[in-house]
Amino acid sequence: MTWFEAVFVLLAGMGAGTINAVVGSGTLLTFPALLAVGIPPVLANVSNTVGLAPGTAAGAIGYRRELEGQRGRLIRLVPASLAGGIVGGVLLLTLPDSAFHAVVPVLILLGCLLVAFQPWLSKWISAPSHLHRGAWWVIPAVFATGVYGGYFGAAQGVLLMAILGLGLDSNLQRMNGLKNVLATVVNTASAILFILVHDIDWLAAGLIAVGSTIGGFIGARYGRKLPPIALRALIVCIGVLAIVTMVF
Repeated sequence: MTWFEAVFVLLAGMGAGTINAVVGSGTLLTFPALLAVGIPPVLANVSNTVGLAPGTAAGAIGYRRELEGQRGRLIRLVPASLAGGIVGGVLLLTLPDSAFHAVVPVLILLGCLLVAFQPWLSKWISAPSHLHRGAWWVIPAVFATGVYGGYFGAAQGVLLMAILGLGLDSNLQRMNGLKNVLATVVNTASAILFILVHDIDWLAAGLIAVGSTIGGFIGARYGRKLPPIALRALIVCIGVLAIVTMVF
């Protein structure tokens, strides 16, 4: 990796950490960046997961005020995210590489669509609802999102925000704090699994770890001030670029 490529990956990590703290979908920045510097897709994915784990933790720490009074929810939901992250990681390691190549472009497209339509999702979440709050399906839905996050994870945060918003009685900022903790659990669980049983590109993972940690604190403090339209457009464009890179 050249110095230019190293700086490129570091900056992608910073952007991903910032985005993950505020929205979720930072993988749509770092995964294409790792592909662009010549790292094979599966190795790029596991190295990216290891690198992003500290950044999601930084975002969770930055949102610690929003977590006050949510201990009961954390006790109920963290085990589901933990189990999901492990299952997703195991699937990534056991399924053939051809499955990853076939599935990931679809997952990236799903992530791009979720990011693009996030304003409408947010309105849906914020609108008055007659659903039973604390619905029974929240825990299995969080588990399923954890499986997705452990396997690839693009826009995992957007999925979590939709699930928490529809199933829990809370405001968006408090849900964002909860989302950051659950995403941290998923990323950390799968990252530990990958470190134990798979090769890691430690230079790439280290650059993303440093960048995403800085970005996580930036996102927690200033991320709400970023122009949302520009941010979504950037994420979608990079996601489309990743799809083109993998397919062609």
